Amino acid sequence: MGTRHILALCVLLLVLGFEVQGTPTPLQGEAAGPTLFSQMQESLLSYWDSAKTAAHDLYRKTYLPSMDEKIRDVYSQSTAAMTTYTGIFTDQLLSLLRGEE
Repeated sequence: MGTRHILALCVLLLVLGFEVQGTPTPLQGEAAGPTLFSQMQESLLSYWDSAKTAAHDLYRKTYLPSMDEKIRDVYSQSTAAMTTYTGIFTDQLLSLLRGEE
């Protein structure tokens, strides 16, 4: 059996396993209320949203246009320098790999 056949068989068995497993249905005696995992997930999402809102408010309060300009300038200069040095490194590597002509 080739590698492709084994891989296809594994994928097929995986898909069938998930299909057989399906979604669990609550038993008659169980309440269909939220599970512990869903409660934890909702709690973590609410903490995340509150932290995100606090960070966004702090950013809005401390936003300085002059500082934003400086950061953008430094970023553009550093990317230009990196582009130059990457080009030099690429040329040196290619000449090293090509050897003496």
